[in-house]
Amino acid sequence: MVGLAILIVGFGTWQIHNAQPTANFWQKQLIGLGIALVGMLVVAFMDYRKLLRGAPVFYVFGLLLLLIVLIPGVGLKINGHRSWIGIPGLGQFQPSEFVKVTTALMLTRYFSKPRSAPLTLKEMVVGGSILVIPIALIMLEPDAGSVLTYLPLLAVAIFLSAIRMRTVIAALVLAVVAIPGTYYAGVKAGAIKTYQQERINVILNPEKADKRGFGYHTWQSVITIGAGGLTGDRSSNEFSQSSLKFLPEPHTDFIFAVTSENTGFTGAILLLAAYALLLKRLIRNAQRASDRTGMMVIMCFVAGLACQIFINVGMALGMLPVIGVPLPLMSAGLASLVATFLGIGLASSVQMRRYVN
Repeated sequence: MVGLAILIVGFGTWQIHNAQPTANFWQKQLIGLGIALVGMLVVAFMDYRKLLRGAPVFYVFGLLLLLIVLIPGVGLKINGHRSWIGIPGLGQFQPSEFVKVTTALMLTRYFSKPRSAPLTLKEMVVGGSILVIPIALIMLEPDAGSVLTYLPLLAVAIFLSAIRMRTVIAALVLAVVAIPGTYYAGVKAGAIKTYQQERINVILNPEKADKRGFGYHTWQSVITIGAGGLTGDRSSNEFSQSSLKFLPEPHTDFIFAVTSENTGFTGAILLLAAYALLLKRLIRNAQRASDRTGMMVIMCFVAGLACQIFINVGMALGMLPVIGVPLPLMSAGLASLVATFLGIGLASSVQMRRYVN
């Protein structure tokens, strides 16, 4: 499992170099991998049950990071979002990626307690409050993309906590009704900005999208993916979509498009297969966990990871709006890399103690 994750990072580092050959993003990614591996080993060799006992401390620490990033002069404002803290020599660190791990720990600690009856409404409200606090702080940045990757954490924790099936069905029906209504109300109230509406309209009606305006990111990503063909574009990197800077943020948000351009449909499918194998191994570890706590902490991580992969790939293919969600293990970025390996460290900790009561 760890070897597969390292292999994906190595492949991603190569694509980051292809995307930005004159920049040092790929070198920072290797440094980040070293830091992430150290963090993973520390977590793996600790008993995950002891880590869960300290979950409230980690949770509060994460909330403090989210507060600090909102302070002008401390938090870095990039592309209209105050979401990063500068780290000398390494670039920017995005606390919301790290806080995803601490929030998952807190949710697991709360929902994994022994129970003899289905979840009550009060318990679901308390669990929702655990998630709402970091989400509210992230929305102040504002970073709606990161918020979407938090929602599966609560959904999986509740689903694995003996919830009544009729409650699940009712929640799905409510979501189908509420999401369009909430969107309409948000547009009328001005909470959903014009550029956010246009990015959604690009997906709903791509033929009428302004390819030089709000549809630019999606259009350039689709062109880049198509340029790769079956086995990749063999022309010089100097004339690629990313190197010529037609494709925005090629080393982060659109690294999947760069991968498709350089390795073609074949490389993209192999990458998705590697992700599928990694998720399969994580789920297998959850099945073999010695207790509910270990199972739940892994499945929360799996839910967040799978959601992030789905959103990023969908965004690159023009199937989902562009919301700035990185591709785990592939996109350049210290916070996302460290957070993912911390999750792998937790899964390793559960796996190493599957025969321990």
